[in-house]
Amino acid sequence: MIQIEPGLYLRVQQASQRPHPLPLESGFSVDTAYRALGIHSPSETSECYFIVANDRDETWFISNRHFRVVGLFPERRDLRFALTLAPVHSIAASQ
Repeated sequence: MIQIEPGLYLRVQQASQRPHPLPLESGFSVDTAYRALGIHSPSETSECYFIVANDRDETWFISNRHFRVVGLFPERRDLRFALTLAPVHSIAASQ
């Protein structure tokens, strides 16, 4: 079973190698935090994909290898926000 934390936001750090699709070629930006809408893990692969909406409001399944965690913001409802405006909260600091 896969569980996702409410309000999990991710930033793009595109891996130099595959897997495709590559987020920076699919409407995503390195200056934006994206809300993880879900997670998908096909049974035929060990790959895990975050379900996220890009800057054009298209829904994509992008490999978790291309993302890093920005933080948990359960009170936010935004699909995305500019990283320059957001404080970074670590999970350890809130415990």
